[in-house]
Amino acid sequence: MDFQLMIDSIPVLLKGAWITVTVTIISMALGLFLGMGAALAKLSNVKIVRWVATQYIDIVRGTPLLVQLFLIYYGLPQIGLTIDPFPSAVLGLGINTGAYVAEVIRSGIQAVEKGQREAAFALGLSSSQTMRLIILPQAFKIIIPPLGNQFILLIKDSSLVSTITLVELTRTAQRIISTTYKPIELYIAAAVLYYIASLLATKLINRLEKKVRASE
Repeated sequence: MDFQLMIDSIPVLLKGAWITVTVTIISMALGLFLGMGAALAKLSNVKIVRWVATQYIDIVRGTPLLVQLFLIYYGLPQIGLTIDPFPSAVLGLGINTGAYVAEVIRSGIQAVEKGQREAAFALGLSSSQTMRLIILPQAFKIIIPPLGNQFILLIKDSSLVSTITLVELTRTAQRIISTTYKPIELYIAAAVLYYIASLLATKLINRLEKKVRASE
């Protein structure tokens, strides 16, 4: 085991890790936006809106993330739409995450007691005011743990974007391996950095969860 190579590679791997963290955070933000829209659409009383949301969630959840990334990065150029690796990665991960987040948010909204809605209507609030002021704040407290799990999964899933040439952590390790021919050292070093990122995310999520509970 070449420990010196692992130590010497850390600065370069950290640059790749920064790209991984950036892609993950932006993709999660996009996933939350899409997931919120899809969740509300699936709970809509309008049949066509509910149908569109259901198709989005079912298709994305029913197909591999890797295939979705390939369709965006390698498939779209065939119809004249070329997207660089970074936005392709964000788009692919964000769309995929949005489908899973939609189900998390929908279940959180449905977990809020019906009496809360009835009380809000009795006070004269509209449907949108009830959702924004009464339902969503309570649903948010419920969905923090599953959303946290989704974020940690996204950190690990982001390694797949190395297949569309984005030079993030995994791709950086592969580049060093191509010149040193020592995969064990580099993949172990990359795994440690993924573990540290997941550990830090877990601690942040736990702190947020405790803060929300303390405010109740």
